[in-house]
Amino acid sequence: QVQLVEYGGGLVQAGGSLRLSCVVSGSLFSIYAMGWYRQAPGKQRELVASITSGGITNYVDSVKGRFTISRDNTKNTVYLQMNSLEPEDTAVYYCKANRVSDWRINYWGQGTQVTVSS
Repeated sequence: QVQLVEYGGGLVQAGGSLRLSCVVSGSLFSIYAMGWYRQAPGKQRELVASITSGGITNYVDSVKGRFTISRDNTKNTVYLQMNSLEPEDTAVYYCKANRVSDWRINYWGQGTQVTVSS
């Protein structure tokens, strides 16, 4: 069974930084594209950043220049470095794995809370 476990959420002041980690177990990490989503109270879940198995990244406009997604295949881990955090970044952040060969197969992490105070 594929499992995703997230770490790194917490409470920070505006302008601060956090790094989220997502560790994938139970399958070959290299066959998955990875993404970070977030969902704020009363709002729809949105894709924040993604990275392909080949290292190609993409970001939602609101986080460009502030967030960086990366992956370490030796540790089966994807990261989201978040700098210059704003109160609008407050949300539950979810890690997602998508199998490259079949996008119908995907897995989600449990979510980690990020709260940014003004």
